[in-house]
Amino acid sequence: MNPSPNLSPNPVAAPAMSAAPATTGAPPKAASPLGDAARMFVRSHAAVAGTVLLLIIVLVAIFGPMVVDADPFEMVAAPQSPVGTPEAWLGTDQLGRDVLVGLIFGGRASLAVGAVAALLSVMIGLGAGAMAGYYGGVVDEALTRVMEFFQVLPALLFAMVLVTLFSPSLTTISVAIGLTTWTATARLTRAEFMRFRDLDFVRAERSIGAGNARIIWRVILPNALPPLVVAATMAIGAAILFEAGLSFLGLSDPNRMSWGLMIGSARPYLLSCWWAVAFPGLAIFLTVLAISLIGDGLNDALNPKLRER
Repeated sequence: MNPSPNLSPNPVAAPAMSAAPATTGAPPKAASPLGDAARMFVRSHAAVAGTVLLLIIVLVAIFGPMVVDADPFEMVAAPQSPVGTPEAWLGTDQLGRDVLVGLIFGGRASLAVGAVAALLSVMIGLGAGAMAGYYGGVVDEALTRVMEFFQVLPALLFAMVLVTLFSPSLTTISVAIGLTTWTATARLTRAEFMRFRDLDFVRAERSIGAGNARIIWRVILPNALPPLVVAATMAIGAAILFEAGLSFLGLSDPNRMSWGLMIGSARPYLLSCWWAVAFPGLAIFLTVLAISLIGDGLNDALNPKLRER
């Protein structure tokens, strides 16, 4: 008889079937456009620096008057005291008022006017541009003529007339700025709505019976928001500069300290009291610069073509 074959397994040979490695990880999630935009915004060093700078300015404007127990209109030292005076670290103006205290209290008024005026400007421009771009025809023609009228109207002169007629205050200044600076947002909104109104997803909404209001505010507007967000951000900086210009001309609320009021009141003493003009001007410059950096970062982050690079 032949010897029986060796049936013991070969210790060197690999097993005929091996178990497949278990997959314990979750399936990768699809990247969201908002997340991509946030990551691209954070990667922009200039945008992050502008955000930090603006946050510091806003925090000082909000909480500074609560910490500094002083009156910005109070005389604390001799008029035109230089920088480094113990009673006023940044010196005093021509009336002996503390420049540093004025900067802290004036930031609240200047930022409030800029924010409210920009909000009013964006709301008017968004409504007019959306109606003109979506409906077209007679509505577009009429609203375009209104835009052209306000665009050729001298904005500063019109604002000066409004402020003079209704007495200078933070409310009237904000309304005057908002009523004279909305045309740029309106034209941008009109162009975006004209671009989207005949696309397939808008036609699909019409085919299922969606009303015009839903299509305008729930369908087209979210897709047209990226450039409008950038425009709204830049409008805040423009409104702050506009308010400073009105205050420089003496058309500001004399009972509320603002950066523009500080510059306008100390203008005749520029050579002998430069710090009373330089520091409020520097505050306006840094604020507008921070807003501009944020606007540039948002423009890059919300632009899908730039995100794909």
